[in-house]
Amino acid sequence: MSATDYCDLCDLPLSTCVHGMPTPVEPPPPAKKAPPKASPVTRRRTTTASSGAASGSSAPAAPARPRRRTPAVDFKPWIVKLLQEAGGQAESDDLLTDLEARLGEVLRPGDRESGPTGELRWRTAARTARKELADDGLLLAPRPGTWALTDRGRVEWVPDLPSA
Repeated sequence: MSATDYCDLCDLPLSTCVHGMPTPVEPPPPAKKAPPKASPVTRRRTTTASSGAASGSSAPAAPARPRRRTPAVDFKPWIVKLLQEAGGQAESDDLLTDLEARLGEVLRPGDRESGPTGELRWRTAARTARKELADDGLLLAPRPGTWALTDRGRVEWVPDLPSA
């Protein structure tokens, strides 16, 4: 071996010296193959005797499933009416008690179930209706536990409601 075969920094042969060996070049990681693209879903159109498009007549629509709970929108006119009768302002618990008395027979079986928070579902729906009325500018909460009509809510027309 000649003198040039040794490292000037560590006096080791260049073949074993850290200084004389070039850093190995790591091969790039193998490229990940993209998953094959899914072919578009195609469905054959089939015509059956019950299909109205094929025969030119319209098939009767499936009957709608009956709702288990009263939607929140159904409580809105009642809340406004009860607040108007109370002079425009009432405690929320008193108003909900009056609402239950008026709508007791109208409420559906699912309304009397407890929701995830433990509150009866119809009460949750009534609170949602109150929030929607507040968003519409008809109602406000002057203090916690009190519901009050705005000036617009005092004069807003409420449809004639059946006495429940």
